[in-house]
Amino acid sequence: MSNQSLADRLRYQRKIKGFSQEELSNKTSVTVRTIQRIENAEVNPHLNTIKLLAVALEVEVGDLLPIDDPKVETVKKKWLLLIHATPLLGIFMPLFNILIPLFLWIHKREDNPIYNTHGIKVINFQITAAILAVLSFVSLVTIEKWGFFLFILTVPICVGIVICNIIYVLRADKCYYPFSLPFLKIKKRHTADSIALLLVALSFVQCAPDHATIERLDGSTVAKDSITMKINQLTEDAQVQGMAVAIFNSKQPVYQHLSGYKDAPQKLALTDSTNMYGASLSKAVFSVLVMKMIEDSIIDLDTPLESYLPKKLHEYTPQTRWHDDFSDLKDDSLYHLITARMCLTHTTSFANSRGMESDHKLKTHGTPGTTYSYSGEGFIYLQVVLEKLTGKGLEQLAQEIIFQPLGMNKSSYEWKPRFDKDFAYGHQTNGKTYPKDKDNEPRGGSTLETTAEDYVKFLTAVLNQKIIHPSSYEEIFRPQIRIRSLTQFGEGTATSTDKYDDINLSYGLGWGYLETPYGIGLFKEGHGNGFQHYSILFPESGKGVLILTNSDNGESIFKELLAYTMADTYTPWEWENYIPYSH
Repeated sequence: MSNQSLADRLRYQRKIKGFSQEELSNKTSVTVRTIQRIENAEVNPHLNTIKLLAVALEVEVGDLLPIDDPKVETVKKKWLLLIHATPLLGIFMPLFNILIPLFLWIHKREDNPIYNTHGIKVINFQITAAILAVLSFVSLVTIEKWGFFLFILTVPICVGIVICNIIYVLRADKCYYPFSLPFLKIKKRHTADSIALLLVALSFVQCAPDHATIERLDGSTVAKDSITMKINQLTEDAQVQGMAVAIFNSKQPVYQHLSGYKDAPQKLALTDSTNMYGASLSKAVFSVLVMKMIEDSIIDLDTPLESYLPKKLHEYTPQTRWHDDFSDLKDDSLYHLITARMCLTHTTSFANSRGMESDHKLKTHGTPGTTYSYSGEGFIYLQVVLEKLTGKGLEQLAQEIIFQPLGMNKSSYEWKPRFDKDFAYGHQTNGKTYPKDKDNEPRGGSTLETTAEDYVKFLTAVLNQKIIHPSSYEEIFRPQIRIRSLTQFGEGTATSTDKYDDINLSYGLGWGYLETPYGIGLFKEGHGNGFQHYSILFPESGKGVLILTNSDNGESIFKELLAYTMADTYTPWEWENYIPYSH
């Protein structure tokens, strides 16, 4: 079409409406000079300029510019491609498969009938696809066997239809979307009703459970895909060789992701069934086991443990290489005061390990029950008393009380030959592996061998108060001893501080305790050569995070990862010495 034809049409429509060039300019953002040049056929204006003039004159764009203009054909191909291709963003951002084509349709439907027709077909299909996605998820949890196939096929089929239509549009300006429900009608007179139907459909989709996001502690949400990208970024930047992350909402695991290697030099991938050394996560499991035995009246929390035995503990002949040898306590005048509560709250006054003493001998360092001081030896002391009382070893007790009832078939307090098939090496900061220690004797505070899958089962049981009574969990999760040390280990243990008063940092029975505006938090760490772990549960909201790593670099990302996944800015990372890698 010539510029003269456009000039004549604009001049004609302007005069019919009774506008001067200045008045038309005032009703648009088009300058008087531009209007003059268009009416003088001096320029070939942009389509958006013509649209502005058409709106001001209350006419169709086609009344000024026939749609068969060659220039418009070029524009049409671009917009058609956008209308058909942008729904693919819905794979990464929920509802964008509907919202973006809806926006484009509203913006372009008046420019060309083909935009209107194609836009309606795309929107109808995408709403139908969203509803099918919701229904397929419902079938996953309600229809055995076939529900799984429906769930995994829905998205690939819908994506395939979109891609085929993109090719069809590029070749022939045509499209075909099968199975679409007619939320929007092609006929113009039904536009208002169709938009109303569209809003209802969108409301349905939005009200459906959003399984692509995680609800954090403060009520905010974060996309699972975003969490995965964050994990991958952190593990790469901090050189964490292998990591498993699980997140809990409503007392159930709703997100699990594994990255990296069980053996980085050999490039062997870490899986949720790979055996990992649990380190001090052992203590969380042991605390539940002990509370079960208290429920069964085998011991009491506050009765001195030595009183349950027919002779002094230091008089027994050791049955292990070292950990049940208490001969060093023969002349100790205070250890006989130790109770189960003191062992679980780290107030026995024993060192963390007798090997840390200058003479390598076990001893008390003050009156038991008065001061928090992390001690694996206290857990060993309680374990040995229980073994002598019951005539059963720790491994047997754990299998009977915890592992078998919860289906933790790949967990043990001792190395099993079957673990040889799939286990993780611990990695040093430089990526080299530590030798795998397979000859540990069972110890309640430190020798747990488990998998990501199994430990998720344990934490799920804790959140849902399985194995033991709710009253026993209340006792575990109650602050037993206030912690005022600057750090958990090292020189800071001798420095008193009020730094953690705002979270009331304390210790429960086998678990750390803190308070947040959103309820209490119960945490347990694990730290050994090449293995660094952390878990925190918020029982009142049913939320939590589990982090397992087989890397000495693991703890360097805990602060950032907890804040991102669960909005947990309350974990006392300085007290834990979780120094970020970026520092």
